[in-house]
Parts: sequence; structure tokens; C-alpha cells
Amino acid sequence: MKNTIILLSLILLSAFSYAQESNNGKKLWAKSFLNQKAPELTVEEWISQKPDTKGKFVIIDFWATWCGPCRQAIPELNKIAKEFAKDVVVIGISDESAEKVKSMKDPVIEYYSAIDTQKTMNKTLEIKGIPHVIVIDPKGIVRWEGFPTLQGHELTPEVIKNLIQKYK
Repeated sequence: MKNTIILLSLILLSAFSYAQESNNGKKLWAKSFLNQKAPELTVEEWISQKPDTKGKFVIIDFWATWCGPCRQAIPELNKIAKEFAKDVVVIGISDESAEKVKSMKDPVIEYYSAIDTQKTMNKTLEIKGIPHVIVIDPKGIVRWEGFPTLQGHELTPEVIKNLIQKYK
């Protein structure tokens, strides 16, 4: 009987650990904030209008015009911004000058855009590689983070749909 209770306890504990959100061994090039309060959104200048994020999921993409993988992620983020406009705000933040970001014509960014040449949020998140994306739920908790096109861990509309269903 004692062995049965111990075994059941171990099974329950392992079930709870698998039920928790995790990065599942995903390589990160930043400090993990998963399931923690997101740092305050800080930008130096809005290139677009400032979005209303109240009650919405916020996707923040840290990127640069010179970064090939960053530019590769933009069309998918455009798609997510359109498909989930009711529930999601997508924001791209570059540490380059506003002129540099505005001069990039391809691909076109169809979501909110800002610059932060002081890298305020980059420093808080300890970002060491871009693109780096965080998805914040309406309560301000980071629910997804990482390199959005990392094979096996891509940020897709399906991922966003699941996060909305789980945390809205």
C-alpha cells in the first residue's frame, strides 16, 4: 500500500510538471521570462501610431533591418497581426534609427513599429540574438518567447490561437 501511494504521488508530480508551460529545451538567446511578469513596454519613439494594448495579447518582436532572419519573420507577423487583430497587437522594436527603419521597403511591416536606440528592453531581457519575440497575455505574463523561426519551435498562427484560447 505504501509503495502504491508513493508511486501515485510520483505520477501526479510528474503530470503537474508536464502540464506547466516550458520552453521544452528550446534554445534561447535571451533571459527567460516565460510565465513571469513581462517588463514594462519601453520605446524611444513610435514610428507608427502608439497601439492600445489594454486587454490584448502583445507580441513584441526585437529586430533589425540588417538581420535576414528578422526580415524573414515579418510576413508571418503581418499575417498574425491581421488574423488576430481583435485579440492581438504586434509591435516591432528596432535599436536602429527611425530613418533606417523607415527606409526599409521590403518586406513592408504592417503592424506597429517603434525604435529604441538605447536598447532599454533589450537590456532587461538580456537579448543576445535577434529576432527575439515575446508574447504577453492580457494580464501581462510572458506566455511565449524565443526565435520565431527556430525549427520545431516556430511562432505560428496556430501557436497564437492556442495561447488566446488558453489565456484570454
